[in-house]
This record gives sequence, structure tokens and C-alpha cells, in this order.
Amino acid sequence: MTSRERFLAALNHQQPDRPPLDIGATTLTSMSPRCQASLREFLGFIGEPLPTNSGVDERILQWAGTDFRGVGGIVELPSTLGRRISETASVNCWGIRHELVGGQWQITGCPLAGATVDDLNAFPWPEPRIDDSLLAAWQQQAKALRDGGRYVVIGEHPVFGILELGCWMCGYDDFLMRLAGDTDFVHAFFDRILRIQLAVISQYYSAIGPCIDLTTSGDDFGMQTGPLISPESFRTLVAPCFRERIARTKQVANCPYWHHSCGSIFALLDDIIACGVDIINPLQTSACDMEPARLKAAFGDRLVFWGGVDVQEFLPTATPDEVRREICTLIDVLGRGGGYVMAPAHNMQDDVPPENIAAWVEEFS
Repeated sequence: MTSRERFLAALNHQQPDRPPLDIGATTLTSMSPRCQASLREFLGFIGEPLPTNSGVDERILQWAGTDFRGVGGIVELPSTLGRRISETASVNCWGIRHELVGGQWQITGCPLAGATVDDLNAFPWPEPRIDDSLLAAWQQQAKALRDGGRYVVIGEHPVFGILELGCWMCGYDDFLMRLAGDTDFVHAFFDRILRIQLAVISQYYSAIGPCIDLTTSGDDFGMQTGPLISPESFRTLVAPCFRERIARTKQVANCPYWHHSCGSIFALLDDIIACGVDIINPLQTSACDMEPARLKAAFGDRLVFWGGVDVQEFLPTATPDEVRREICTLIDVLGRGGGYVMAPAHNMQDDVPPENIAAWVEEFS
């Protein structure tokens, strides 16, 4: 089977020759620079990395047999707020301040903490407009990938999710309290965000939609022990906006919708499916209620699972032999009857030994 034939079989819940594989094709199934460097050294790669949309060396993608390639990404919209403060600090178009802490960019400033509805009305929201030259470049890249015919083409999502933006712009404690006790503010905030999302989505997918096989999105709805918010709050507050975003995306792009949510989201999956999600990622199997067999039994006929190879606890500490056994188990449980794309359950970090990635690829091959 070709990569596209393999993916279409899995998408349609038919048994492919093997599950499609995504090691490093997206910014959510990627690996840290140090993890990549260790793997390149282990594999004997020399010279400069070959760039890709996900930031993972193209030589690693080819060595792993990754069936996918990505195009596009989150857009930094025109804004009076975005600015670079220093090499280790910046403010993005949403007014969110990030600083480099321990090698990772962390949120250190929330522009709407303690805000009122009047503050939302006065806030300098970013302009929902994508630069024409950027759109043209992404369109050309997507067309080149599609015309090449070798890989499944993934359109990375251009905008953040409404729940995560609420938590980032107001602060987690502030916004989660509002979800429970200040729904007027939440509705006003979500309305603002949704209008921006829909405008950006229409421009973005009009350009790349004809050349992609699926699109991603991201918004974390779970934590380690359960959903971040109650199913009722999700259903009444988040789902209406999420559903409208998905509908607009599918209308313009005409492709399956892949959603990334970390954590334990078992209790939300019926509602997530009802919103129009076709593919769920990353399957954080180390979280509560996210056992592969349980997920497959409950949702395997309605969802495609993408991920499952745990990077939180398993890959950093397992032996290569344990990795080989786990890969076989995941293929047997999640891959039976199609409906599974094997991938890391989020980006592999510095603590993942290259020997374990190599054992995964060798067993998979």
C-alpha cells in the first residue's frame, strides 16, 4: 500500500497492511532538539538537519517510515500587542507574555486576568488577516506535497482553541472559575474568539484546503485525572463554538478533522465526536481512563485514534525490549480493523533514549 492508501483504509476502519506511522510529521508528534540530536548521533547522521514543517530532520522522518508530511501552522496575526522584548521574552498577538524558562517557553503574563466584559470590548484584539505572501507560500508547499504523491498531507491548524486561549489570556485559575460562576463573561469571550477563528479559517483553508488530506486542531480538554471541565460545562459552553469551528473548517477544506487534547478525556469523547471530530490525538494512555482497550471498545467504530505511544512515563524509562512488546500490543489492540495511526502521545522530550525510538521503528518495520 502507498501511504495515502494506508491512511484512507485506516480512516475508513478497514485493515491496512500496517497502521500508518507518524513519527515527527506534526508539531504535536515531534521531538525536542536535544532528542533529535541524540537520535541523529545514534543513527550516524552527519551534516546539517534537513528542515521540515514540524522541525524534525527530514532524514529522521524517512528513516522512521513516516507516512505523513505537514504544512502550515499557527498564524501570528496583525496586532498592536505583539512584540519581542528580549531573546528570552516576547508578547504574542493575543497579548500573552512568554519567557524562556529551563529551555521551554512558559506563559508569564495574562492580559485579561481579572477582566470584565467591558474590558473585552475595549481590548485590542488581533486582526483576523493572514499575510498574502505567507498564504501563497503555504499553498505552494501543500501543492508540491500533494503533486509528489508520496505522503499524506496534513494541514496544521492556524488558530489556537477557545478554551486554551481563555486559560492563557485570563490565567487558568481565573478562567476556570469564570466557567463555573461567570458565564456571561465566558460567552462574551468565546464569541470574540470564535469570530476571529472563523475569519482566519476561511482564508487559510481556501488556500491550502484543496491540497491537504486532513487538518489538525488543538485545545486541551483534559488533565491527568479527568476532564479539565465537567461534561455539562463542555457541552453548554465549549461545544457550540467548537462545533461551529469544525463545521466551517470542513466546509472550506473538505477533509477529516483531527483534534489534539492531552489528558483524560474519556468522559468527553461522545460530545467531542458529536462536534464533528473524526480523529483524536494524542491518546495519553498514562492518564486516567485512557487505556487503549477501553478506548477501542467504546469509540473504535466512531473515531480514528492517533498516538498512543506514551512519552510521559513509558518511553523515557522502558527498555528496548519493553518498547518492542508495547508496540506490538498497541498494533494488536488499537490497529485491529483499522482506525489507528501509530504516533507518540505528544512530542518526545530530552529524556527519551534514542535506543527506544530505534527499537520502536525496528519492531514496527
